Amino acid sequence: MPTVLVVEDKESMAQMLRETIEAEGYRTVIARDGLEGIRLIREGHCDLVLSDLKLPKKDGIEVLRASKAENALTPVIMMTAFGTVETAVTAMKEGAYDFITKPFDTDHLLLLIRRALENQRVLTENILLKDELAERLGAPKIIGKSNGIVDVAQKVQKVAPGKTTVLLLGESGTGKELFARAIHDLSPRSPYPFVPINCAAIPRELLESELFGHERGSFTGADARKIGKFELADKGTVFLDEIAEMDLSLQTKLLRVLQEGEIERLGGLKAVRIDVRVVAASNRNLAQAVEGRLFREDLFYRLNVFPITIPPLRERREDIPLLSDYFIGKYCRDLKKPPKSLSGDAVELLQQYPWKGNVRELENCIERSIILCDGATITPEHLSLDRESTLERCLKNVPLDGPLEETAREATRIAETERIVRALRETRGNKTRAAELLKVSYKTLLTKIKDYGVE
Repeated sequence: MPTVLVVEDKESMAQMLRETIEAEGYRTVIARDGLEGIRLIREGHCDLVLSDLKLPKKDGIEVLRASKAENALTPVIMMTAFGTVETAVTAMKEGAYDFITKPFDTDHLLLLIRRALENQRVLTENILLKDELAERLGAPKIIGKSNGIVDVAQKVQKVAPGKTTVLLLGESGTGKELFARAIHDLSPRSPYPFVPINCAAIPRELLESELFGHERGSFTGADARKIGKFELADKGTVFLDEIAEMDLSLQTKLLRVLQEGEIERLGGLKAVRIDVRVVAASNRNLAQAVEGRLFREDLFYRLNVFPITIPPLRERREDIPLLSDYFIGKYCRDLKKPPKSLSGDAVELLQQYPWKGNVRELENCIERSIILCDGATITPEHLSLDRESTLERCLKNVPLDGPLEETAREATRIAETERIVRALRETRGNKTRAAELLKVSYKTLLTKIKDYGVE
């Protein structure tokens, strides 16, 4: 039985709504002010929110935002008195399912509730269906079991169903476009275009035309009107990769797109309305770019509504075997090779390697090994990785010309420091869990952290 949270401060109205909704077979929960409504939303006991716009303590817009932040799939219907319809339209832009003007017909309200709950059911089923289709068709999917990648996947699932602008941060090769596509595929915009644009790959003087289009005669060589990527992506998603490489003057125009929902073609005389969700990505520190006046502060805050940082591969080494197996299967199929597997030494080498190019470098390495390997087992020789970067790199600071005891002590310090750092990363700094993972006492771990200078 679906639960409807009614946020209404007037006792008579709240009671009438309770009786009307429960007579239809739904369960109701009543909140008498916005603050109480937000608390009940965060407790997660409602399938639909019916909220007045004018409320004590917190208004209806704040209730709406809290609901969207908690679960973007939960429909929110706003109630408004005559004369505040403009505010209700603002609520629609914030993600409300619909609004109804007081006094209203209860049959119309119940129809809205039924439609909203049915829409929620369809969206949920579509998300589950897409997961199933991705599994069947071998579509790109998020692979990993580490805490870092699970956290990213959960954030993607939460933000995907709404309209919120998302900023993906992470080093080159971590898979930012994969996550941008996942956000699009899990959203109601999935039937519409996903348009990726690499801002670093297009010359600056051409990027504005590429994004917003141009009119005939707007510059030398403009022989015909060109529709830009933002217009082509209408109702869909634009993925702006390497956003930090965008020229400052163009950043101003992008800010207007995000604020007003309209673009102007180069040489055009009128604005064109568009409905586009923006997912941006950067491998640079945008906050530092703002400080260095290389990136507009107002655009940064507009993009930074929902930031997601994708961890580098070296911080999720437990995912390397899973990713390797996935790429082995993929390239064996693509290259029409018989199935192959990694030897134990090959797995160990892969997990020790620094992977400065992240998942993209690992994928290239596996593709190369599939081409080189004629048998059924991929060995370290097939991987063609620099061994110095593993064993010798770890030992280069170990004294090899002194007493054996000193060599062993220094090697132990280096190895234990590396293992402790990895454990703390895996547990997000939780020393109690790290001690359990390392199978040492909490006191022993604290002593080693202090002795080794681990920060």
